[in-house]
Amino acid sequence: MNVHIIEMPLDYGGRRHGSDMGPSAIRLAGIRKKLEGIGHTVITDSKNIEIIPQENVDIGANPKAKYLEPIVKACTELADVVKSSAEKEEFPLVLGGDHSIVLGTVAGLHSAYAKKGKRLGVLYVDAHGDFNTDQTSPTGNIHGECMSACAGYGLDALVNLYEEGRKVDPANICYVGVRDLDEGEKKLMKEAGVTVFTISDIDRYGFDEVVKKVKLFFKTRCDVVHISFDMDSLDPSIAPGTGVPVPGGMNYREALLLMEEMHMTGLVKSMEVVEVNPILDVRNETAVMAVNIAARLLGEKLF
Repeated sequence: MNVHIIEMPLDYGGRRHGSDMGPSAIRLAGIRKKLEGIGHTVITDSKNIEIIPQENVDIGANPKAKYLEPIVKACTELADVVKSSAEKEEFPLVLGGDHSIVLGTVAGLHSAYAKKGKRLGVLYVDAHGDFNTDQTSPTGNIHGECMSACAGYGLDALVNLYEEGRKVDPANICYVGVRDLDEGEKKLMKEAGVTVFTISDIDRYGFDEVVKKVKLFFKTRCDVVHISFDMDSLDPSIAPGTGVPVPGGMNYREALLLMEEMHMTGLVKSMEVVEVNPILDVRNETAVMAVNIAARLLGEKLF
């Protein structure tokens, strides 16, 4: 297929600088060569979305939604690119950047698929819920408020980004690998009705059983699936190059298997990989893992 690599070097949404260099790190780790090696045509933009360095941007007046205006502007641009790509039946592969970029990716996908009557689902692979609002966020960092906004909760500026209203039904959102939730977002996630498979669920039922449940979840309710993969879903002992590391995460083999199994559903039409921070990485290992995770989703096989 035609895989459209979209670089989104935005790190306004988090507290630690460096994820803006994530797209470059993933590019240097060989994402293009890897995908072409398994038969895909890789498309890149000659002119990428321009992001002004964070230190040159006004943080804004709302301490519960830091850098709100520049994030909305950048994600609106991203939404337009993703929408165009999806409408051309390319596979948008968005490289972040912090997780606030999901606002733009999902907005663009919703705009492309809603007019075709297709039900969009999101598999959110992350240590965190990112389901706070400006009322519950303990930090005011928008990468922790982004998925709730996609589901219709939070500030109007985020909920109505690109087009008015929520971009994905919470009933079609499934989390895997969660292990660090704030009390306010935990309550909202339960009220919204998202499905969550925590690290404890993986330990309790086994990874194979969780994967079966995830596949059944999407097969029975969605026409297309977007995967939003945060590298902090992996244990920091193997993926050190990420901004908000939490011990006790998934191992590398589990992440690869999940991607292989999701590929086999035939439902996944887009992906983003976020929170690669080369400043914190060791020999670009986290970026290399990001490349291999994307390749497994796009059909790479061991044998």
